[in-house]
Amino acid sequence: MQTATQITPEPISVRVALHPFLAGMNPTHLALLTGCAMVSQFKPGQVILRDGEIANRFYLMESGKVILESGRGFGDPVVIETIGAGDLLGWSWMFPPYTWNFTARAIEPTTAIFFYGTILREYCERDPSLGYELFKRMAPVMLRRLQSARKKMLAIHARTEQLQPAVGLSPFMEQEFDSD
Repeated sequence: MQTATQITPEPISVRVALHPFLAGMNPTHLALLTGCAMVSQFKPGQVILRDGEIANRFYLMESGKVILESGRGFGDPVVIETIGAGDLLGWSWMFPPYTWNFTARAIEPTTAIFFYGTILREYCERDPSLGYELFKRMAPVMLRRLQSARKKMLAIHARTEQLQPAVGLSPFMEQEFDSD
């Protein structure tokens, strides 16, 4: 007779400490982060963040996949990037005006560690070294996402509109030369 083995999930403190995004962070900062963390689960199709809404949290992905979409008010959404385990979801909570710049939607069952961004902003004000550690980790993610968005938007633009030459006629070309 075979019995089912029950898997006990790791405590949140272990999950936070082991997430690749937080690798090398000091124990004091990890303890602050753990105090603002809880596990969240999302079903396929569930919207996690919506473009234009208040940004007050972020997630560290543990499993599953999420697409980041852009295009609110400009027709069909454009998939900017697909993220998964080990990735950061949501950095707008850290910067005014604290609104999301993308919509995030789960495309498969997803588990993530949720962090209260508003509380963490207060911690960062009190302990700038925490803010700096988070910023150092978020900056490359922000750059990669913005570059990905730029490339997608340029590709869409190139398909929908004929580009005009960047160089026009010089106003000096219409002048007549004196032959005196």
